[in-house]
Amino acid sequence: MKLAQKIRRKLVYSIAVMFDRLFNFLPRPLAMFAGSWLGLAAHKIVTRDQIRIFRHLSIAYENSLTANEKISIGRTFYINSGRNIADLMRFSSLHPDEILKVVDCSGLEYFDRAYNRGKGVLGITGHLGNFELLAAYLVKLGYKVGAIGRKLADSKLNNLLLEKRQKMGIVNFDSTEPPQKIISWLRAGGAIGAVIDLDSARLRSVFLPTFGRPSKVPAGQLIIAARTGATLMPMVCIRSKMGRYQVIIKPEIPITYKGGSKADICQTTLACHHVLEELIDQYREQWIWMHNRWHTAP
Repeated sequence: MKLAQKIRRKLVYSIAVMFDRLFNFLPRPLAMFAGSWLGLAAHKIVTRDQIRIFRHLSIAYENSLTANEKISIGRTFYINSGRNIADLMRFSSLHPDEILKVVDCSGLEYFDRAYNRGKGVLGITGHLGNFELLAAYLVKLGYKVGAIGRKLADSKLNNLLLEKRQKMGIVNFDSTEPPQKIISWLRAGGAIGAVIDLDSARLRSVFLPTFGRPSKVPAGQLIIAARTGATLMPMVCIRSKMGRYQVIIKPEIPITYKGGSKADICQTTLACHHVLEELIDQYREQWIWMHNRWHTAP
């Protein structure tokens, strides 16, 4: 590793630890205020992401959004992200009991019905809103919940994230591990979240339209659900007004997979993807538009 990279990683980790302490010291309203300014500062500094966000919004919405609207969506995303980070650091350290006080939920009856079948629930979600808090909220309600995470390049930051998840009661599954661990977890009746808004060379994917253009959509979650009998259930955690969150749980997606048919894989994955895309469209300012969903061509 180059010296400059080592210094940069050490600096980023030191800043993360500093803000962790700050957000846990401040009352929540002040922590949210500080998180907002942190997000706004990041938006101003990371000009490369500003360009990416503008370009990807232009791909998705073409001329239906003005230039000012695209810029505003990017700025609001960063402000929301700063607030989300502040809450995650608080909830996973000194203030875990605040979670239930600030989260509202719709559709919990869908999740509860599926969970009580005892065959596992595969939560279909994406990088929308506070997706880490989604799992923490369900844990607080008494459910066994895991999260699939990709290991960060910086081992110290990765360990910090894992520590936060563990303190919130979330079981972590590394995305590079054999799927048998996830299968065993589901067969034991646990729930686990799977993000499907990634363009990844490591995941089995199919090409489906995202805002009208083909993009790679992970399909492995469908195959795992078919093998285990787990329920596919779209869900997200959105920031709402006055510092609150709204967990939105949608009805389960019927599985049509019959052991290898590409058409069945596409049909069920498209149904999952369609629900998530509708939520992204509804809450545009809370999705990671700097990620290029159309990076890989069919």
